Amino acid sequence: MKVLVSGASIAGPALAYWLGRYGHEVTVVELAPALRKGGYAVDFRGTANKVVLERMGVLEDLRVLQTGGSAMRFVAEDDRLLMRLPPEFAGGELEVLRSDLSQVLYDHSRDKAEYVFGDSIASLTQHGGGVDVTFESGSEATFDLVLGADGLHSVVRRLAFGPEKDFVRHLGYYVAGWDLPNDFGIERDALMYNVPGRLASVGVDHRDARQAGAMFVFASPELTYDRRDPSQQKAILRSAFAGLGWKVPQLLDGLDDCTELYFDSISRVDVMRWSQGRVALVGDAGYGATLGGMGTGTAIVAAYVLAGELAATGGNHAAAFAAYESQLRKPVQACQAGGNRAGKFLAPKTRFGIAARNRLLGTPFLLNQMLRVGEKVSSDFVIRDYAATQDATAQGSSGSLLRNVSQESGNQPGTPSTAM
Repeated sequence: MKVLVSGASIAGPALAYWLGRYGHEVTVVELAPALRKGGYAVDFRGTANKVVLERMGVLEDLRVLQTGGSAMRFVAEDDRLLMRLPPEFAGGELEVLRSDLSQVLYDHSRDKAEYVFGDSIASLTQHGGGVDVTFESGSEATFDLVLGADGLHSVVRRLAFGPEKDFVRHLGYYVAGWDLPNDFGIERDALMYNVPGRLASVGVDHRDARQAGAMFVFASPELTYDRRDPSQQKAILRSAFAGLGWKVPQLLDGLDDCTELYFDSISRVDVMRWSQGRVALVGDAGYGATLGGMGTGTAIVAAYVLAGELAATGGNHAAAFAAYESQLRKPVQACQAGGNRAGKFLAPKTRFGIAARNRLLGTPFLLNQMLRVGEKVSSDFVIRDYAATQDATAQGSSGSLLRNVSQESGNQPGTPSTAM
């Protein structure tokens, strides 16, 4: 089939890889003029992530690029230690920079798809024979399927499903991140400083100790600003953190020379159905949680499952979309719940809340309990092996030849053995 994928961050290149591998003609369109640089670290947890990354042939590449994770050291204004969380709390089993992950996925998929940068979808019209697409550049084409892998503010979702306000729920916080020189003497642990409703943090770039990364989180009602105007976003940050001590003034000064600023609300996406006719949503576009929702691993697995189901159903998109959603909706929603708590955890709104978090997580027993909860959520993903289906399709055979990852890894059939 001729398939258009919108978005070239994580889910888009992963889709391009699998769809191209199954023989589809794939075009990936991305608004940005090139792959985005900078950005925070992302992590993978559990068997499902590992298996899919292995099957894509990217796991070893990512291991070479892994950061090793960073401990989170919550400090007072004088840098006195208040509480420390170990690297595995935030870094999972494998942590890499988001830009590194995007580059690796692009490198492995670009021979299987055509990438078009600096353009976006302007309109979609579905009919019995496909989807007519007009691009912002003015070009037009018809595709059998259109897949929205274009994030929290998905253009595909807006055009095919409805306005963003119907699906994206603001969770009361904003998050920002940017790179700057490491003039702070940081060697390993990320430093985290709180006042009620605000978090300022800075950590070292593990590949280049001369570079650091700042992350700010702050409580706020939903704001109106231009998402394509970094100057507006920088002004919001300076206003939200004005008057704070610690290293905050120096970190804000780093915005002057920042060329890659990440700024967005902490929000959650909930779509009643992930597909409409010949259009489907993948990753954050359909079920995102800005922070803490295990969205990167979910996107990788979701791309694998959707492409696999299209192969298993012989290109019957209605059946494939239904199977894709049936398999993933429950575990995805469990992962999303972590996003509901992220802002409150990082930037409690009261001094009592900050002290209570530090006190409770400073207790090894409670910290271990939280880690176990994360492991339990990630173990709900059970995915199939679509390689047999691909082989059978190539041989002209009918029927679905599928087996669980749990069988592949030696566990009993039906035992949840995959995670996010």
